[in-house]
Amino acid sequence: MSKPFNENLRRLLALTSEMLAFAERGDLDRDDATCGIIYGVLRDAAYKLRQLAAEELNRHMQMDKWD
Repeated sequence: MSKPFNENLRRLLALTSEMLAFAERGDLDRDDATCGIIYGVLRDAAYKLRQLAAEELNRHMQMDKWD
């Protein structure tokens, strides 16, 4: 069984993938530039969260806390 803090990181990484897919879909469906700003912010936030989660995952691995 996975430790809750590791499971949270896994879920966060999955969520960022969903955020990126949604931003892509929203960008394709939008009908004006202001909608594009929203999806751009969503995409940016997903990349930042993904990077932070990956760094934390690496720390867990280095500290032998990753399962």
